[in-house]
Amino acid sequence: MDFNDIQNAWNNEKNENVVLPDNLEKINSANTPLDKIRKNLKNELIMQTVAVLLMAFTPYAYAFPEKWIAPFYLMFSIFVAVCVYYLVKLYIFYKRLNKITLKTKDSLYETYFDVKLNMELYKTFGFALTPFIVLFLIGFLYNEFSKAPNFQLTEFTNSQLISVFAVVTFSILFMGLALEWWVQYFYGKYAKEIRKVIDELKEE
Repeated sequence: MDFNDIQNAWNNEKNENVVLPDNLEKINSANTPLDKIRKNLKNELIMQTVAVLLMAFTPYAYAFPEKWIAPFYLMFSIFVAVCVYYLVKLYIFYKRLNKITLKTKDSLYETYFDVKLNMELYKTFGFALTPFIVLFLIGFLYNEFSKAPNFQLTEFTNSQLISVFAVVTFSILFMGLALEWWVQYFYGKYAKEIRKVIDELKEE
């Protein structure tokens, strides 16, 4: 292959794969927020796993009556199955992040959209757990009310029912807002930093 052949081959390369030194420096700057996302995700996976394991001891920690233990673990087994499904997906995402090397614009784009996609996956995970947490909360409140002498389910007063409804409604709203804040604080702001680098590369 002579010099002309080499030059023609070079010219035929896609422009987006040719990274100028300045662009490479900008692309590499996205590694800092990406490292923070990796670190936060790793901590999340550990904390979520430990939290699920600790929840298994809830009936004994709060002295549930014997009749409630079997229903609790039936619901808990479904809860664990949902957690495992999403945690495995997030773990696969974490392993994928560890293999990423930001060297081209294409890799930067792919990584950004992968982060955004898994942020939505994390939110879906949180919303999928909401019904279980609400049911756990209702069961916990019922257990506390039932400790009253001669308690009967039909003896719930209107004010008690309103209180339970208010607690459940507030808990759902709070969990939704807390989940949105959590995702934005630990992942969203770093995704925005990566997006900023992408926008800077577009302007050139």
